[in-house]
Amino acid sequence: MRCILKDHIIYQVSTLQALAMGYTKAVITVKDLLDHGDIGLGTFEDVNGEMIVVDHRCFRAMDDGTVAEAPSDMGVPFACVAGMKDARTFRLGPVTDINTLKDLLTVKIEEGFGLNRMHIIRIDGNFPLVRARSEAPYRSQHIALKEILQKTQKDFIFKEIKGSLVCVYYPDYMDGINAPGWHLHFISEDRSRGGHVFDLEMTSGQAWLIRIGHIEIQLPSDPAFDTYSLKEVSEEEIKEVEQKS
Repeated sequence: MRCILKDHIIYQVSTLQALAMGYTKAVITVKDLLDHGDIGLGTFEDVNGEMIVVDHRCFRAMDDGTVAEAPSDMGVPFACVAGMKDARTFRLGPVTDINTLKDLLTVKIEEGFGLNRMHIIRIDGNFPLVRARSEAPYRSQHIALKEILQKTQKDFIFKEIKGSLVCVYYPDYMDGINAPGWHLHFISEDRSRGGHVFDLEMTSGQAWLIRIGHIEIQLPSDPAFDTYSLKEVSEEEIKEVEQKS
C-alpha cells in the first residue's frame, strides 16, 4: 500500500525568474527566513554564495567551497524553507551519479502520489565525491544571473566526505517560480564545506522527506521589482543557471 503523506507549507522569498533577471537585492533577512522553516536553500544579497538551511541554521558556502554560518541580519533575495516535522524516513544504498539519485527520489515522491506537489528531502550520507559550485558577490541590478555566474562562479570537488544534501523538488508546471525538478545543495558533517551540487557519488544515506501542498511567496516590496519583465526568462536559461555547470 502506498503511503499518503501529510502536506507541509513552504515559504519562498521572491521568484527564480526575478533572480535570473538580476533582482539580487535583499527582500528579507536570514533571521526572518528562519522564522518560517528549518530546512531549505537559496542565496544571499548580491548572489553572495550558496545558502544551505539545515537544523534551523543558515549557512553560506563561499566561492572556495568553505562554509560559514550566515549573520542573522544578512540579506536574502531568493530562498525557500519548510519545517521537517512528521517527515517520512527511508534508507538509500549506493548511488553512482546525481541523475540516478534524482530518479530514485522521484520514485519516492511518486509513492506518496506527489508529483504535482513540492517536496524537500534531507539526506545524511557518505559521499566518495561531491562536485559543487558557489560564487563571490557581484553588486548589480538588471544583469542576468547567468552573466553574473560567468564572472564569479567557481567549481570544486569534495572527496570521501560525510555530510547532508538538501534536495528541493518543484513540479514542472511551477517553472519560473522555482527550478522545476530537483535542486540540491550540500554541506559537510562538520559544517565547513558545501555548495550547489552538480554531481555526486554516494555509498549510503539516511533520508527524511516532507511533501508540500501549500506555498507562501514573499515578493519584494521595492518598486524596482515591478520594472522586471519576468516572463522573458526562458526554461533553458533557468536550467543553465540551476542545473548545469
